Amino acid sequence: MTELSFDRRDITHIVWDWNGTLLDDNHANLAAVNTVCVTFGREPVEMDHWRRVFRRPLVPCYEELLGRTFTDGEWKRVEALYHDGYEQHLPTCDLAAGVPDVLRTWSGGGGTQSLLSMAAHDHLVPLVTERGLSHHFTRMDGRRFETEHDSKAEHLVHHLENQGIDPAKVVLIGDIDDDARAAQEAGAQPILVASGLMSRDRLAATGAPVVDSPVAAVDALRGA
Repeated sequence: MTELSFDRRDITHIVWDWNGTLLDDNHANLAAVNTVCVTFGREPVEMDHWRRVFRRPLVPCYEELLGRTFTDGEWKRVEALYHDGYEQHLPTCDLAAGVPDVLRTWSGGGGTQSLLSMAAHDHLVPLVTERGLSHHFTRMDGRRFETEHDSKAEHLVHHLENQGIDPAKVVLIGDIDDDARAAQEAGAQPILVASGLMSRDRLAATGAPVVDSPVAAVDALRGA
């Protein structure tokens, strides 16, 4: 684990990412990506490869993956193919190890927490509710609007402003470099988990603390 580069005693609120952080859905993500690959005539990829190349913005990421520039309407087709492939495998996805106990641990110590995902809002909220987790969060937000750079940063600013939370008291726990970038741009702190869609070396390159799991992230904040 990378040592925390900030004073954990200042942190009172966690903003959790969903996919790859609280939800162990890497295999569903990969299956959906490979649905896109096969449809566009590319050989399927392995998880190690996808964790090396995945990034936001998504359009240039997929263009690089497929070796082509999208024409009009093709990105919408990619999104539909991905969504259908992911939904097919979603029932096989479990919560990450230690969830929901780790959520109870944080709230039991007096902290608050919320959920922010780049998944579509109307997809996210029912899914979290069905998993019995919604009562843990002061607010749940999926992607409610589009942004120029396809980043979580602007969404995080809105998420915190709508709750009246000081970013200086916030840690965002996520699984990709955009989570670190979003936290830093919003004035919060990041912790990244290496169990999601990016390799540990790519996460470490952000300069953010990197841990193995959501449980390890909360342990680090609690000084356990």
